[in-house]
Amino acid sequence: MTVWAMCSGHEAEGVYGVPVDLSSVIIAVAGVAGTLGGALLTQRGSERAKRREIELVRDHEEVRENRSLRRTCYVELNRDARQFTTALNRHLHVLRERGVEEADSDALEEAKNAHRDRYSEAQMIAPEEVLMRASVVNQALNKVYGQVKRLERGAPEPGETLETAAQAQYEVWEMLRTMRTAMRHDLGVSHED
Repeated sequence: MTVWAMCSGHEAEGVYGVPVDLSSVIIAVAGVAGTLGGALLTQRGSERAKRREIELVRDHEEVRENRSLRRTCYVELNRDARQFTTALNRHLHVLRERGVEEADSDALEEAKNAHRDRYSEAQMIAPEEVLMRASVVNQALNKVYGQVKRLERGAPEPGETLETAAQAQYEVWEMLRTMRTAMRHDLGVSHED
């Protein structure tokens, strides 16, 4: 049969001499193409869903890792700020009771340096609200430290006494509580505003 006969919808002679209707062939080809196309679309949709799932898992892991990093930083910053505050208090007592020895100065310096390192780390990790509170604590601790060292050298600034330094050191505890509350809020441990 000629191509014209096949395209005009006339029957053509198929395999083994059985007549073939061109519309049946077209329908069969369309059915096979639809089946194959559906499978391809299903596979692509499945791959897309897997990619989204992997991205969600990665995002979740990143959030968890960031929270864990902040938690570790906050624990260490809170601990070291409290130890620095305690070391300042101890140093003030030593100044009152006896002369400062090298071991006393070393202990104070060690506490100061540990706090400095933790605060530096927090500056890179903590969100603005927590960093603002940590900065207040850091400034207060450094101010008291300066007073203590000037008193130790016997060269206080006007108005600086052991009593004013002790009062300033005592006031740091409230700042520490405020900082700790901000840290707990950031970690989702406390829902207080």
